[in-house]
Amino acid sequence: MDCSRSLSKTVITPLSLLLLSSFCLFANFAAAFNFSTITFDQGYTPLFSDFNIIRSDNDKTVSLLLNRYSGSGFISSEYYNYGLFSAKIKLPSNYSAGIVVAFYTSNVDVFEKNHDELDFEFLGNIPGKPWRFQTNLYGNGSTSRGREERYSLWFDPTKQFHRYTILWTSKSIIFYVDEVPIREVIRNPAMGGDYPSKPMSLYATIWDASTWATSGGKYKVNYNFQPFVSDFTDLVLEGCTVDPIQQIPAAAAPCDRDTDALEADDINTISSEGRKAMSWFRERYMYYSYCYDLMRYPVPPPECVIVPAERHLFKDTGRLKEALKIKFGRHQKHRRRGSRRGRRDAGGGAATSF
Repeated sequence: MDCSRSLSKTVITPLSLLLLSSFCLFANFAAAFNFSTITFDQGYTPLFSDFNIIRSDNDKTVSLLLNRYSGSGFISSEYYNYGLFSAKIKLPSNYSAGIVVAFYTSNVDVFEKNHDELDFEFLGNIPGKPWRFQTNLYGNGSTSRGREERYSLWFDPTKQFHRYTILWTSKSIIFYVDEVPIREVIRNPAMGGDYPSKPMSLYATIWDASTWATSGGKYKVNYNFQPFVSDFTDLVLEGCTVDPIQQIPAAAAPCDRDTDALEADDINTISSEGRKAMSWFRERYMYYSYCYDLMRYPVPPPECVIVPAERHLFKDTGRLKEALKIKFGRHQKHRRRGSRRGRRDAGGGAATSF
């Protein structure tokens, strides 16, 4: 993250300066990230609507378009038995209500009834309202046991590229935004098949989700603003490629070597600075967590780690409560106004599961 640019474009108040300065300090541990990027042809193939996929001359950037005819998407050419999946993404600007841009891993095309999935889903909004996003995971077809977390961002994702990364190993799953770990799921034996463990491909898509994506379907895609364009660059695929049915390595080298390398990589170990950054993000930008949703899960799922600093911010529905703004020490009048905004945003119905 370019902290100086973020600061220069921010309306400076004592609070915003403190928060951004603290965040920039936490983000300095990014030196451990050293990804090898690939071209589109080296790792991907169109998934649908080739006519809405535009590739740059050097094949390092791909644009996905949504218009009144279709959305579009691409998929990795191989399946991976654990891996690291990453891209820098810039989202559509202006009117984006009803749009979903997804960057995720899945094997639903092979395991239709018991698929695994790891999601970044970006949810568009009406002008003046920010993009939101959610992370989710499914294992062995556990779609009735969604593990959604929903967030806002500390930057405008339509102005410049930001990196989004999914790290998936046999021991844990970590979602990153830029160099900030925003969510960690450590494998718990009690999860059983709910932990994704079958080979998956990487997908990137843009599509019309007017029925649910913005305020529960209140705001639809407005094709007067078409085409809607999401750009992907600095593409990263790392891990062992396998045959999804036989689940044997595609190359002679065993998967153990590749997965061991992933698990030993610095990105797989969240440093003390990284944990501070993760707490900073989650306490300020997460507006729903299934782990705190006692209406759906009276007993939190086994992988949930209940963090007191997070827990007191949420109602028993897993959504933010009015006490959120108290944590920032804002004036009472501002706190009430901010809480109303939070309730409207939290009620957006970002997923179909409830």
